[in-house]
Amino acid sequence: MRFLLTSSVMFVCVGCLFAQEQTAAQASATRGMPARATPGDYQARAQVGPITIAAEFMKHEVQTAGRLLTTEDYVVVEAGVFGPPGTRTTLKPADFTLRINGKKPLASEPYELVFKSLKDPEWEPDIPPEQKKSATSINSGGKAGDPPPAPPKPPFKLQREWNQSMEKYAFPEGDRPLPQAGLLFFKHGGKDSGVRTLELIYSGPAGTAKLDLTP
Repeated sequence: MRFLLTSSVMFVCVGCLFAQEQTAAQASATRGMPARATPGDYQARAQVGPITIAAEFMKHEVQTAGRLLTTEDYVVVEAGVFGPPGTRTTLKPADFTLRINGKKPLASEPYELVFKSLKDPEWEPDIPPEQKKSATSINSGGKAGDPPPAPPKPPFKLQREWNQSMEKYAFPEGDRPLPQAGLLFFKHGGKDSGVRTLELIYSGPAGTAKLDLTP
């Protein structure tokens, strides 16, 4: 009886792991944004063997379908990979690094790390009039030097929608038919005005390439 119980538990655990791996694979397979019509529609492009890498610097903007999000902690590069009809290649965000102002190249960060810094510039909290009046009264009577109140956070459901929109447009991963495109994220919290030079570096199965981007 103990042996049968242990075997059943092991079977369930293996089944759970398989389901998790399958879910992750499905999510990866659906990731990526529509590629632009040609490599020439991006700021920069470079030939690497049979494929062409194209890219454009998006600053701190995360552009998705019907929604523009921003992140103060990361800069974004939209990258596209093109090839002759029928061409396939293995893609992964880790194949890209970004050199800013000639410094050490920054590694591409997993899109999940960007979630907590996402914002919608057009989002405004829905504050009832009585709460607005109360907050104004409190602020006017507050002591000098008191820290400002914490900004309101968007509801969880809205944050989840932002995350899902960004995840869908993140750079694809795995063996894919070309063309493919998606967003790459690099940890950089500086102002856009402080970026003078940009160099996107690709090092993947097709070879290596460097693309000079426009800040």
